[in-house]
Amino acid sequence: MSLPRVVAVAPASPAARAGLAPGDEIISMNGSRPRDVIEWQLLADEADPVLEVRRGGLEIDVTVDKREGEPLGAEVSSAVFDRVRTCDNHCEFCFIYQLPPGLRKSLYLKDDDYRLSFLYGNYTTLTRFTELDLERVITERLSPINVSIHSTDPDLRARMLRNRRGATSLRWLRALLDAGIAVHGQVVVCPDVNDGAALDDTLAGVLDEFPELATLCVVPLGVSKWSTEPSLRPHTRDEAVAVIDAVEDWQGVYLAALGRRVAFCADEYYLLAGRDFPDADAYEGFPMHEDGIGMARAFTSEMLGQTDEPIAVAPGFFAWVEGAPATGYRAPRAAGSVTLMPRSGAPVAVLTGEYGARVITPLLGDAARVVVVPNEFFGGNVAVAGLMVGEDIARVLEREPEGHRYLLPDVCLSNGVFLDGTSPAELPRPVEVVPTDGVSLRRALGR
Repeated sequence: MSLPRVVAVAPASPAARAGLAPGDEIISMNGSRPRDVIEWQLLADEADPVLEVRRGGLEIDVTVDKREGEPLGAEVSSAVFDRVRTCDNHCEFCFIYQLPPGLRKSLYLKDDDYRLSFLYGNYTTLTRFTELDLERVITERLSPINVSIHSTDPDLRARMLRNRRGATSLRWLRALLDAGIAVHGQVVVCPDVNDGAALDDTLAGVLDEFPELATLCVVPLGVSKWSTEPSLRPHTRDEAVAVIDAVEDWQGVYLAALGRRVAFCADEYYLLAGRDFPDADAYEGFPMHEDGIGMARAFTSEMLGQTDEPIAVAPGFFAWVEGAPATGYRAPRAAGSVTLMPRSGAPVAVLTGEYGARVITPLLGDAARVVVVPNEFFGGNVAVAGLMVGEDIARVLEREPEGHRYLLPDVCLSNGVFLDGTSPAELPRPVEVVPTDGVSLRRALGR
């Protein structure tokens, strides 16, 4: 177990007044050693906390003069101070197994930690969940949590997770729902495995066993060229149509029984099937926006000026927890948007993936052209803008003319770096990094 290390102190904050400084290691707070940033926040919320601090080899006590609930004003180095609970499933469709070698070490971490589900929106299978975990989630109201369901059939779920505990771990989902914890579910649909009748059984099982589930996103598996699983293959168009039909049929059942749609198909399915996206109202507030559910419809509404602000996305715990490090999934995308001063009337091009191009092209008209970036880095059926890498973008830009404006969606960046470790500064043409929403793109185009 590591110690929380202070990385930043807000000026004039209680922590600053008490003399807390970057580099300080926090041994305990009011006699307790926090295991993660959740406990850190609960302890930091107390009035006049006493911190046992290690500084330069010395251990000192620091009393912070503050009111209960007043922000401490100190940011710590990580979200978890004990060991991250790693995943012991071996799902053949896990994308981490399909990553190429040589990427950042953190990208290969396969977690199954309910705390990271609460903090970042990661999905947990609950196969490593325990009674103590349940007690803590209920006591501290760690809600919402995201759970990978995949199938409600115990044998099929165990086979998909390649873990016998997959057959029984959904009992924890039932316990979480009984305690009033909001849970978002996910089904990754694999052709010839949990599609067809098996998908219908899962959707029926959710209604029968887990009707309190907040939402259920139904997403297609991604298959990269690095996959070593011979049985994995992308969906065909007819299979995508069948998944949409099944989910939309069950939406009607859920509406009649529960008054809400519950299950939603990923945007990729509509693109694969060549179907129009549902109306905005059908997404019931876009609760699964970050999982690719309704992104295209929201983007269209934003581009058409039907809203002056980006459609709200559930921001997660890190949007408000004081002192929590914005890393991983919640890391800032760009280190800072690149502001260029292009020549007047310079042609504009929008860089995006193959799926993004199909959404954006009809909306741009004569305002800009779309430059598609084929994903040769991952290959397979990977075609989303969020997985574009510098290597592929550079190859495309080398063939593009100089003097144009090139707009790059920030969704493919994390702390200003692409997945392959390169940065926008290394590209052969200067780019403008634009937030990935229709309102920001509209403003970048001067509309």
